[in-house]
Amino acid sequence: MSDMKYIPRLYGRLQDKPLKPRQAQLMETLLPKLAIPDPEVGRLNLKALFPQAEEVWLEVGFGGGEHLAWQAAHNPAVGIIGAEPFLNGVAKALVQIDDQGLQNARIHHGDVRPLIEALPDGALTRLFVLHPDPWPKRRHQKRRMISPWFFGEAARLLRPGGELRVASDIPDYIRWTLMHWQRAGGFEWTAECAADWTDRPADWPQTRYEAKALREGRRPAYLIFRRK
Repeated sequence: MSDMKYIPRLYGRLQDKPLKPRQAQLMETLLPKLAIPDPEVGRLNLKALFPQAEEVWLEVGFGGGEHLAWQAAHNPAVGIIGAEPFLNGVAKALVQIDDQGLQNARIHHGDVRPLIEALPDGALTRLFVLHPDPWPKRRHQKRRMISPWFFGEAARLLRPGGELRVASDIPDYIRWTLMHWQRAGGFEWTAECAADWTDRPADWPQTRYEAKALREGRRPAYLIFRRK
């Protein structure tokens, strides 16, 4: 299969330690209320999901949910969808959503690929891929989320002027992302000076993965691409 046709599959572990009692309860009670309808059925009706939303954003792989919850709390007029296959991450996000009483967040627990394919054209104004699994071994690089398929879908989903935000603390992944951006077309990189990708913007909260990278001496890069 050629790179242009390759569609990322879901790899990696799906659960770590057992859930805490509250997390387990929220998985049973809150998740069904916030869950995105099965994307395998067909195109999603975003107006039905977010009747009052002025925009819709998607976070691919939200980890522990810190960024998802922050953005939902600070942008109440935006409907935010978070996709995450890792059970413990979903449970942590649910706790934050419940604690803050967030009404504008929805969760897709599972592989993001069917969700992306079920979203209508021009559905999004922001798309986030923050600290994705770098799959550092060369033979595993085809598993990376950033790919020709992903940039093609991002171009389809983002409205003109919409933003694709990518963060990583792995230099090779940053080079990989910029390489695929150049090949894809349809986007402009907004950076005008080094600080534009070395300094985290004010509306870009820190995640636990970024904090871990900084503790371990790795400096993240923050890339913002704008849909032409």
